[in-house]
Amino acid sequence: MSTALIVVDIQNDYFPNGKMELSNPDQAATNAAKVMDWFRQNNKENIFHVQHIAGSPELGFFLPNTEGADIHKTVQPLEHENVIVKNFPNSFLKTDLESKLREKGVTKVVALGMMTHMCIDATVRAAVDLGFETTLIEDACASRELSYQERTVPAEQVHHAFVSAVNGMYANVISTEDFLTNE
Repeated sequence: MSTALIVVDIQNDYFPNGKMELSNPDQAATNAAKVMDWFRQNNKENIFHVQHIAGSPELGFFLPNTEGADIHKTVQPLEHENVIVKNFPNSFLKTDLESKLREKGVTKVVALGMMTHMCIDATVRAAVDLGFETTLIEDACASRELSYQERTVPAEQVHHAFVSAVNGMYANVISTEDFLTNE
């Protein structure tokens, strides 16, 4: 059984002074880097970096050819690693991610990145729908405060709500420490 790491949207616009700042992106990126280092030491060919490029300027962030759209320095891809460019929350939608995973015989994916409530949620659910056994490294993900009508939901609650929603049926949700200790 071959396993791949999918590093989703850890891009500059999500960090302080970016156009879509998240809550605690530095800690999430640090944990993502630890998992990525483990893969580099044990499974070098199966790291997939996903980079969101806005399909329309109305998105307001990840605009083409901007520093904000660049992959953050904490998780920079190595020359031989795959970079998948996407225009939608789901990393599989209208990309070659699935075909590249299948070419390498991947049956299991480990996902992490940003934003928990959007691209991570969409990617994890799609991975399972496509038949991949999926693990989500929850503390290597970050989200932000959301609001609906006159209610504001703090970032930590948003993150935990989405992580708990996919835990079990869609993904095995674990921490960075549990992954590094048990793999």
